[in-house]
Amino acid sequence: MLREQFPDAEVIVADDGSCDATAARAEEAGATVLRLPRRGKGQALSAAERAAPPGSLLLVDAEVRGDLTTLPGRPGLRIARFTRRAGGGFGIAKGAARALIALRAGLDTREPLSGQRALDARTRSAVFPLAPGFGAETRMTIDAARAGIDVEEVDVDLGHRATGRDLRGFVHRGRQLTHLLLATGPLRVNYRGTRLPLVGWAIAVHEPVVAAIGLADDLRSGPERGFRAHLQARRTTGVLKLAGIPLYALARTRSVSAALLVALSANTLNQLDTRPGRALKVYLACAIPLRAPVRIAVLLAPYDLREMAMLGDAGSNALGALLGLGSVNRFTGRGRWLAIGALAGLTALGERTSLGAIIERTPLLRRVDDWGRL
Repeated sequence: MLREQFPDAEVIVADDGSCDATAARAEEAGATVLRLPRRGKGQALSAAERAAPPGSLLLVDAEVRGDLTTLPGRPGLRIARFTRRAGGGFGIAKGAARALIALRAGLDTREPLSGQRALDARTRSAVFPLAPGFGAETRMTIDAARAGIDVEEVDVDLGHRATGRDLRGFVHRGRQLTHLLLATGPLRVNYRGTRLPLVGWAIAVHEPVVAAIGLADDLRSGPERGFRAHLQARRTTGVLKLAGIPLYALARTRSVSAALLVALSANTLNQLDTRPGRALKVYLACAIPLRAPVRIAVLLAPYDLREMAMLGDAGSNALGALLGLGSVNRFTGRGRWLAIGALAGLTALGERTSLGAIIERTPLLRRVDDWGRL
């Protein structure tokens, strides 16, 4: 269909771990196929965008049928509004997406979840990489509108394979609702260039103060990295963490050694949070003997490992603080100062080189580090 309607365009198919003949049929039709591990719609579209030549884009779902030639051709973001209705649920996910777009961008939309979209070069630059999963379209609309780009919905005579009001359909729309709620919150680009929701604020159920300090760093951090850079810059969110976490720990524990232990634990786990699941694995390994909370870490682990979300500074610092507070109750006297010395050594080592690089150069640590990732 696309080859007939756009004969001069390059057709790229992002095969997000499909189990059918999608990839083979696309290649037979002359398309460029990207075979990807299953990470979700937003990541698949972002990978295809990186492989596409410069210029405008037309995004189309695989099961769509109809004439798309009226969609591209004008500047801005143009979204297909289906004139034919089929299937669907009760409109909860769509209503939530409309409300979130109105809240974040002040824009009224009728088809916020439509995946059929035409983007000019300016829009492409403003919205990619996309938010992960099924939150990609909603966040794309928000980012485009907030960048001052014209967003227009266009009536197009299209058909598609709709989900129904059955168990499979409700599960799909439940995932869609979860993804778009995460996608409209704070996001950060990870080491792979993937844009992910920051979910570390969830640790606030156990450690609200340190999570809030870390969230400030997530939202307002600059280019500075390491103690020295932050101290030289003086007024940074990193300096807020350097001062705020130990002062909070001192007020809570009434002990200088305990405050040092909590602050160094928070910083060490933050230094380790450079790859999916790494900080959570270290946390869980330490949390059980220290009797720190584990349920929230277990709940977040699948999203972190599958690169559907990331802890950010809010999560890694708060989890580290929980380990530190647990250590305060377990270590006293000489044992506590030994723990402080070990953590201070790791911190100094992390200032000179990356702790992650050391893990990746050590075969056993690298194998453990890779467990559970896609």
